[in-house]
Amino acid sequence: MATKKGGGSSRNGRDSRGRRLGLKKCGGQKVIPGNIIVRQRGTKYHCGKNVGIGTDHTIYALCSGYVTFRRGVKNRVFVSVTDSCTDSCSTSVVCN
Repeated sequence: MATKKGGGSSRNGRDSRGRRLGLKKCGGQKVIPGNIIVRQRGTKYHCGKNVGIGTDHTIYALCSGYVTFRRGVKNRVFVSVTDSCTDSCSTSVVCN
């Protein structure tokens, strides 16, 4: 039989830091090659034109231009980089 109270508090009290996921660039914002547009777990956002996807599903710009978001088949959101701002301003997503 134990004579001490269970001292579990020293083993508790740890937590990992947040992973800083989400949109890093909004619709209509200018990007250069290599800029991260979205950090995500899984493919909540899908690749469109002129963007690449990393092994951790990070979407990044492959060329200079403006970020655009559009809905496609099965209500999927596609992220693209276009040359002109006029295309991106019509379908812009506002960041909070």
